[in-house]
Amino acid sequence: MKICIIGGGLTGLTAAYALSGRHDIDLFEKTSAPGGCLSSYEVGNCWIEKYYHHCFSGDHQLISLFDQLGLADNLEWRSGTTGYYADGKIYPLTTPSEIFRYPHLGLADKVRLAWLTLKAKKMDTLPLDSVTAEDFILQHVGKRVYSSFFEPLLRSKFGERRSDVSAAWLISRIKIRSDRGISGERLGYLNGGFHLLVDSLVSTISGRGTRIIYNNPATGLVKNGDSWRVNDTDYDAVISTIPPDQLQQIGGPDLPHIPYQGAACMTIGLDRDVTDNIYWLNMKDNAPYGAVVSHTNFIPVERYGEHILYLASYFSGAIRPGLDKAMIGDFCRKFSIPKEAIHWHKLAVDPFAGPVYTTGFRRLIPSYGERGLYMAGMFSAPNYPERSMEGSVQAGFGVADIVDQRPGND
Repeated sequence: MKICIIGGGLTGLTAAYALSGRHDIDLFEKTSAPGGCLSSYEVGNCWIEKYYHHCFSGDHQLISLFDQLGLADNLEWRSGTTGYYADGKIYPLTTPSEIFRYPHLGLADKVRLAWLTLKAKKMDTLPLDSVTAEDFILQHVGKRVYSSFFEPLLRSKFGERRSDVSAAWLISRIKIRSDRGISGERLGYLNGGFHLLVDSLVSTISGRGTRIIYNNPATGLVKNGDSWRVNDTDYDAVISTIPPDQLQQIGGPDLPHIPYQGAACMTIGLDRDVTDNIYWLNMKDNAPYGAVVSHTNFIPVERYGEHILYLASYFSGAIRPGLDKAMIGDFCRKFSIPKEAIHWHKLAVDPFAGPVYTTGFRRLIPSYGERGLYMAGMFSAPNYPERSMEGSVQAGFGVADIVDQRPGND
C-alpha cells in the first residue's frame, strides 16, 4: 500500500517503523526536525530534550523498542527525587522522614496521604473518569492535603484547567510512579539523550524507503474514490497523529472535541544547582511556571559541563505575552540567581502539547479508524489516563496493526 503518515512525533515514527519495508510511505512533518515533543536541542557537544522526559520500569513496549534499535545498553535507571517550593523555601519530599517533617501537612494528613498512595495501586480508574481529581481528593483526604500537596501538582501539569481534570488521571499518575525506594522514584533515561531514539527511528525507516518530508504540514485531506488525497497526492491509507480537531480542519471526520493544552518549557544552562539536589520541584507558591525540573539532579552534571533545568508551564489558548522574561525574572528572584549565572536559555512552545484529561474523557477517545483513514497519538487509548512515551509507542504499533489488517492488503 501507499501510506501517508501525518506527523513525525513518536507515534508517527513508531507507526512508520512498524510498516516500513512492506509499504510505500510518505511521512509529513510540519517542522524542520522529527520527534515532536521528544525533539532535542544540540548544545555544545551534548543533546538535551526540549521538554523534560524520562521513562518507567513498566514501559515494556518502549523498552522492547530500545532493544530492537540497539539502544538497550544506553538505558539506565536512576532515582528521581521530589520536593515542593512553599513560602519561599524548598522542602524535599522523597523519603518518609522528609514527608514527616513537611510543615504544611499535619500528622493526620500525612497518614491519609500514605493511605491513598497505597490504595491507589489497586484502584480501578474506570469509575473515576466522571469524578474530578479535586472532588476526589477533597472527599477522601481533605482540603489541607489537596491545597498543600495535590493542587500544586495539578497546577503544574494542567494550569488553569486543573479543576476539570478527572480523578482517573491522578490515580493513574500515582500508579505509574509507584516504583520507588528510599532514595526516590526509579526512572529511566537513555545515556546520550532520547534524541538517540528519534535518530534511530528516522535512520531505520529512511533506510527502508520511507520518505520524511520536513517543513510540510498536511493542509488538505480529501476522500477520492477508494483512496485519500493529502496535499494533492493519493494514498491507499492515511495515518494522522495530529490532534483530531486539527485533522478536522483540513478535511478529517467530525469527532467529539478533545481538549488540548499548550506547553511552554524553558531550558536553562547555569553554573550551579538551585534546587538542593531535588529533581522535580513543584511550585506551591505562585509563579509563571508550575515546576522546576533539574535535569542534572537526575543525570550527572559531568555529562554536560553545566547544570541544566527546565521551567515547566502549561497554558490554554494563547501564550502569555512576555512569558520568557517573566519566567527568567521570577526564577532569578525566587532562587537568588544572578543573571550572569545563566549561561543560556531556550523557550520551546507547543500549542498542542497534549490532551487535558477532563472528566468524561474516556468517551471522547476515537478508535484507530477504518476504511483507509486512521488516527493515533496522545489522544489514543494507550495514552489514557496518563500520557507517556510508552503510550505513544503503543499507539503507533496499534494503528500499524490495524492498517496491516485492512482487507485487500497483501
